Amino acid sequence: MGDGRAILKQISERKNPDVYRHEHWEGSFTDYLDIVRQTPTVTRNAFQRLYDMVVSHGSIPIEGSKDNLVRYNFFDDPDNEGRDAIFGLTKPLMELVNVFKSAALGYGSERRVLLLHGPVGSSKSTIARLLKRGLERYSQTDAGALYSYGWKESSGTVHWCPMREEPLHLIPPDERAGILEFLNGTETKGHEEHRVEIAGDLCPLCRFMHNERLKAAEGNWTRVMEDIVVHRVFLSEPDRAGIGTFQPKDEKNQDSTELTGDINYRKIAEYGSESDPRAFNFDGEFNIANRGLIEFIEVLKLDVAFLYDLLGASQEHKIKPKKFPQTDIDTVIIGHTNEPEYRKLQSNEFMEALRDRTVKIDVPYVTNLNDEINIYEKDYNSRRVRGKHIAPHTVETAAMWAVLTRLEEPKNAGLTVLQKLKLYNGKTLAGFTQDNVEQLRTEAKSEGMHGISPRYVQDKISNALVANAKSSNLNPFMVMNELENGLKHHSLIPSEETREAYRQLIQVVKNEYTDIVKNEVQRAIAADEEALSRLCSNYIDNVKAYTQKEKVKNKFTGQSEQPDERLMRSIEQRIDIPESRKDDFRREIMNYIGALALDGKTFNYKTNERLQKALELKLFEDQKDTIKLTSLVSNVVDKDTQEKIDIVKGRLIRNYGYDEESATDVLQYVASIFARGDAKSNN
Repeated sequence: MGDGRAILKQISERKNPDVYRHEHWEGSFTDYLDIVRQTPTVTRNAFQRLYDMVVSHGSIPIEGSKDNLVRYNFFDDPDNEGRDAIFGLTKPLMELVNVFKSAALGYGSERRVLLLHGPVGSSKSTIARLLKRGLERYSQTDAGALYSYGWKESSGTVHWCPMREEPLHLIPPDERAGILEFLNGTETKGHEEHRVEIAGDLCPLCRFMHNERLKAAEGNWTRVMEDIVVHRVFLSEPDRAGIGTFQPKDEKNQDSTELTGDINYRKIAEYGSESDPRAFNFDGEFNIANRGLIEFIEVLKLDVAFLYDLLGASQEHKIKPKKFPQTDIDTVIIGHTNEPEYRKLQSNEFMEALRDRTVKIDVPYVTNLNDEINIYEKDYNSRRVRGKHIAPHTVETAAMWAVLTRLEEPKNAGLTVLQKLKLYNGKTLAGFTQDNVEQLRTEAKSEGMHGISPRYVQDKISNALVANAKSSNLNPFMVMNELENGLKHHSLIPSEETREAYRQLIQVVKNEYTDIVKNEVQRAIAADEEALSRLCSNYIDNVKAYTQKEKVKNKFTGQSEQPDERLMRSIEQRIDIPESRKDDFRREIMNYIGALALDGKTFNYKTNERLQKALELKLFEDQKDTIKLTSLVSNVVDKDTQEKIDIVKGRLIRNYGYDEESATDVLQYVASIFARGDAKSNN
């Protein structure tokens, strides 16, 4: 069998006709009543379905959060391999889902416009897109099934309801109470979770069809219902079914019929009247978004004429098509806007009615470094960027700078903005508890509502990849140079003062990067496990003798000697233990070792982060001269030194994610720093 035929066979096997028939079910109105009695959730309104869709993916409580934060898995975009995953923003997303829940329970939020408010590039559109795609997928599952109906003609053709409305609307208002009592009977499965309600009436076209057939049947409503065909519907934005999107255009081209539908003038000659619903196209964004969701892009740029439709749709759940009475709709209205447009709303007295009917959800930029890194690594990783190695810390430094631009200067004079970034990212700092960190966030009320957009950083990383096409590596300096050079042309920076502040933050990041790679090189040089263990053993022997006022036996001479104060201080000074604190530090070490011994455990320097760092720095200082790292900046390296450098380079590649070229580059960079330092110390 050829490859092409084999592929077609595989697709055919997956496209099961029985599954298709199940998903595209059609039946009578009485069949649908049986479905409702068995599965009442098929009658959920738009908010109920949206809320159930989100929570169906599960959630994770955030441990240690004082606000009882919950992370909803839906926003990780699990159904789409995380392509639209939203990182961070746990609190705003929880607030949004809480609004969905309130609306689903009928507490009033269902009569509001949900407004996502934040700076450009803060994921507002992504949130709306996730919700739309999520509803599409959910409607294709048994849990998310919903139904509509059509009118069967004698020819066998069916005129489907143009607004895909709930089939229970066909029940006359004076009969609904009795029908609901039947549908919500005590033996109905699942009725405890969802009680069936009937809200709204027939759309103009279905009302016309109903009345015409009722007249022909001489009032026999049951006979009319025999012409009803109920079918399962799927929400789909491409098919304009249950998902709508509206974007304001130029004022001269705007027409409110885009929201509520328009007359089909070609059919007027056939039906004889503009008021005949058969001569009307119910294809406005509100019409097609019935039973689902409508997104308003830059909602506050809407012309005032559109606001009447928006306000009626949100508050009354009704729209007013041209030449027809008010028509019921059931849709979630989500708009998004940025800060300048929102300020206009607050100052415009004509917009007071809209402000009163709006639930605002702030969607700020991410202020957690790890979350910002995740945003960029989604696009710039080894799978997406082929043929070029992204050196360690390249994305991290770009993310660090972006987050720094969004943070407010701390009121605590002893705290830098970089330290604040680290605290937000979960690092510990002497004198700061988790309560202190929460206080920092509380004090900075507008943090994350200004600064550099992720889009700008993404653009500059892309530029750096293209501009350095000949290099097999992308390193942090390539990206930072692009970030800095682009500032002069960045149109969204409000002032030259802000522009200069952003440049200074790039220097802050460069300094931090230098410290990071110096530490990595130091650890790679000092990564000799045996040497570290010997140094640690020697240090512990001396500390033990010192604290117990004993002597140390020299393993070489066999003589007992006083504890080696010079050795102990050379290690302790690496982690800034002052002379006045040395006794306390040494007792802490011995108490720690003693506690382990009581538990039957053996001391290992790796379990004490501070001591490990001190030992590594000490070993580095002892070994860097034997390796002659500074010789890397010259063209002459002897064989013995080269072998030692290759060992260090191998550790950088194995332990820190470098490749051959980037490891060589970072070694040369750090070597040049030490060379400058040695030159200064010799002067």
